[in-house]
Amino acid sequence: MIELINIAKKFKNRVVLHDISLSVADGEIVALLGASGCGKATQSKIIAGLIRQDSGDIRLNNKAINDLPPQKRNIGFVFQDYALFPHKDVFENIAFGLEMRRLPKNKVMSRVHRTMEILEIRDFGNERITHLSGGQKQRVALARALVMDPDILLLDEPLSALDPVLREKLREELKNILKSTGITGIYVTHDLTEAMIVGDKIAIMNEGEIQQIGRPEEVFYRPKTEFAARFVGARNIFEGWVVELNRDRATIEVINGSNPFKIYTIRYPIFERKKNISLCIHPEDVVLGSEKKDNSIRGVIIGIIQNGPALKIIIDIAGLELHATTTRRLLNYEINDEVWVSFNRNAFYPLCGKKCRSPTR
Repeated sequence: MIELINIAKKFKNRVVLHDISLSVADGEIVALLGASGCGKATQSKIIAGLIRQDSGDIRLNNKAINDLPPQKRNIGFVFQDYALFPHKDVFENIAFGLEMRRLPKNKVMSRVHRTMEILEIRDFGNERITHLSGGQKQRVALARALVMDPDILLLDEPLSALDPVLREKLREELKNILKSTGITGIYVTHDLTEAMIVGDKIAIMNEGEIQQIGRPEEVFYRPKTEFAARFVGARNIFEGWVVELNRDRATIEVINGSNPFKIYTIRYPIFERKKNISLCIHPEDVVLGSEKKDNSIRGVIIGIIQNGPALKIIIDIAGLELHATTTRRLLNYEINDEVWVSFNRNAFYPLCGKKCRSPTR
């Protein structure tokens, strides 16, 4: 396993990492998810020893590796551009690190062929790198790292250079390869879908801090902060206060200028009468209809945006903008149509800034 303990880094006067702490268990893949400049790439380079942290400790298998040079950390690194040698063939690229360790030729041959077989690239071992497709290059770069039998594998946006169709195909393949090898890994990406497919856990980063870490479904459906909620697509944020509490239900009055309205949610343990609260709800949990329901409010459609097979619907509720998701087949409305916007009370989640306990049942 690998542990980061209060890692901090500053470049000139700009703080890039703020006391980062992270633990990755043996055989676990953690996806570092965030926009460009959030510090995720710097964090992985510090782990690899390519950059020195200003403070904090890195522990690999319970031993500090702060002072070890990169070549002695036994950490594999798959770069965004793969960093393959164009003048060497596939076999030579994969074997390079083993040869630098001066392993006997028969061991080099055995380990390279075994790794190529796992990654299903044995048939083009004699091909030049310049003759390979993007997906094949990605496999060679992964093989070159795995053949070294690293304690930790770092992957820095390994699919970002591929076209969207190939990237979608290789996401699941890469996940299967990593799990079949039992490798412990840290996967850097800005793509939410990629992080949810590849990562056993996701760590959402923003401005040098880990905003939230947890299983993909936990991070997606139960974000802790407004940033995390917006990043995973739960962009509907309601601010209000608790006006009533029943055994299993809470009534929240949403602040909306001079037009406040009430919604009903599950009762969470953090709810207290008259307490200010922020809630999020995913666009796919916002339902449009022609009839008023128990938990609904009137709105006007002000935007319809094509988003692949789905449609983004923007609704104005007396100045408050809400987002819903549906398909063209299910949408029976046009821009400027009035609709009833309804919510399942189970779909709301409080943004409490820390891990929220499960709702009472």
